[in-house]
Amino acid sequence: MWKSPEPRFDVASAICQGGRDYQEDTIVIDFPTGTDIGVAVLADGMGGHAAGDVASKIVVTEVFSELKFESASFGEREPEIPAYLTSAAANANACVRNYVMQNPRVRGMGATLVSLVMVENRMYWMSIGDSPLYLMRGGKMRQLNEDHSMAPQIDAMVRAGMIDAEAGRDHPDRNCLTSVIIGDRVARSDCPKTPFTLEVGDIVVVTSDGLQYLDEPKIEKILYKYRRRKSAEIAEHLLAAINDLADPEQDNVSFAVIKLNHNKPATHAVRRKPVDLVEENMSRTTRVVSIEDARPGDAEVAADETPPSRTASGGVSER
Repeated sequence: MWKSPEPRFDVASAICQGGRDYQEDTIVIDFPTGTDIGVAVLADGMGGHAAGDVASKIVVTEVFSELKFESASFGEREPEIPAYLTSAAANANACVRNYVMQNPRVRGMGATLVSLVMVENRMYWMSIGDSPLYLMRGGKMRQLNEDHSMAPQIDAMVRAGMIDAEAGRDHPDRNCLTSVIIGDRVARSDCPKTPFTLEVGDIVVVTSDGLQYLDEPKIEKILYKYRRRKSAEIAEHLLAAINDLADPEQDNVSFAVIKLNHNKPATHAVRRKPVDLVEENMSRTTRVVSIEDARPGDAEVAADETPPSRTASGGVSER
């Protein structure tokens, strides 16, 4: 009797509206059984009702459709994946711009982005905004991607003794974004040219910032406690912790939990160009992307003059 091989990836996603009146997060995951390639795309929308939800859907639809279309060639054209991620983000930004031009009443809407491509045990990503990409390894959790908000600068001020920890935690500018997909120039993006190498036992969580209503030690504790369980069960425990928090101001939450089941050779022979793999101390680059007209292999960035910030209702305000 034929027996199917163990899938390389164990993946689950979850979404929760929280205390908001509407859902502005969008997430799509695609890890087909029988393949060694997976794609995940998440966007956290901003702009209020009838705007933030539209922005996140536009971004996820555009990025996912482009990556899915190209995914059949990722194995043999693996070094080009960062360029595909860049191109997809650029096209999503252009789609947001076109929508705003046709619907001026939603001007100011936008979305963060985290897009992942997995090839065997190698992970590529593009991120814009403050939606975190977490890695749990050896009982310790850390954020892999850059946080494009004012939070890192405020935390640096706390470490330098310029403000106390409580003031830093509650700082009104903490969630002010320094980069976002808004149909205009994108100041910064994070898209390493070399992949991050996953190990069996690693847990990857790509999430909107709504999960951060739980403090990171709490998230780490849950991931460690249930590290040997299926991704779906881990997702359920994270959602349960959000529910137990019962914060009336709870933001929308969406996330995907990804585990590497095994690191065996690919099930199918694939022709790949050589690619430099990196482990813990990989060389990282903050990609500066022209989100307006980027093509695979051709990208450059420009600074955003007035970074938007989330309001308490999840909307956008200009600083």
